[in-house]
Amino acid sequence: MSLFERYLTVWVFLCIVVGIVLGQWLPGVFQAIGGMEVANVNLPVGVLIWVMIIPMLVKVDFGALHEVRQHVKGIGVTLFVNWLVKPFTMAFLGWLFIRHLFAPLLPADQLDSYIAGLILLAAAPCTAMVFVWSRLTGGDPLFTLSQVALNDSIMVIAFAPLVAFLLGISAITVPWATLLISVGLYIVIPVLLAQLWRKALMAKGPAAFDAAMHRIGPWSIAALLATLVLLFAFQGEAILKQPLVIALLAVPILIQVFFNSALAYWLNRAVGEKHNIACPSALIGASNFFELAVAAAISLFGFNSGAALATVVGVLIEVPVMLLVVYIVNNSKPWYERGLTHQAPASRSERTQP
Repeated sequence: MSLFERYLTVWVFLCIVVGIVLGQWLPGVFQAIGGMEVANVNLPVGVLIWVMIIPMLVKVDFGALHEVRQHVKGIGVTLFVNWLVKPFTMAFLGWLFIRHLFAPLLPADQLDSYIAGLILLAAAPCTAMVFVWSRLTGGDPLFTLSQVALNDSIMVIAFAPLVAFLLGISAITVPWATLLISVGLYIVIPVLLAQLWRKALMAKGPAAFDAAMHRIGPWSIAALLATLVLLFAFQGEAILKQPLVIALLAVPILIQVFFNSALAYWLNRAVGEKHNIACPSALIGASNFFELAVAAAISLFGFNSGAALATVVGVLIEVPVMLLVVYIVNNSKPWYERGLTHQAPASRSERTQP
């Protein structure tokens, strides 16, 4: 992991402090930045989001989609957890914790917005950081790449309808035009630009591609941190009045991470997939494409919204929580492989090997 990735939680915490201080000190400056909008899209944030997302998407090789045939069961578990379990469980957890259990402790006018942010976070499967988590667990790199490519392909089509449906059943009005603009700006166009850039870099050879990835790697995190400073400059007043908000929003996110990673891990074991397949499958089910979630929340609900704040809480806890999941799957490998041994006896060739 790079220095930025390893200490992401520290950088996010510092951005919270810097953003709140600057927002209180220079409110006019940030109001002017917030007013730079075209069709409900904030231009400074739009640029920062592209700088965040495009370098990550350059790493994704959609040509790896044919690899899904090598591990159909593992891919099936990934898709089931990512698209049929994760968004719906988060919508339920948001309803349970935000609208009911924690409602007396949260600002009443932001409850729906908080739930919307949690849904946006869960509806965007991880793209870039899952490569880091997979590497730390010894995950199969081709499987990791193929599941990311397939998830991103599905996200282009399914993100908007899924978000609209879940917000609808949560009684949250979503402006369809703004949602479609967000999908176009923050998924479709970045994917196309990233793949054109990838093609140009690969034409120069693998060494040139790796060198470019090393150079542009810090761009994503730097742009993310700049966006967070802007967001917390707008959110500062609400956070100072309600300092427990971030901790309360973290509860459903943490439950969702551990539930979905455990479910994917167990399902892979149940269907007989190897440990190096189960790990990346479980990790992508737990992690989120939080850059996209932050962008969509700001576009749909604004800088001052509870939705934007909820997505940022996902960024805040991402690294320490995912490192804990990595630790768990690494240390449970003997348990995992005992289950595989019990399910499938060794083949004749395996039994005759010395």
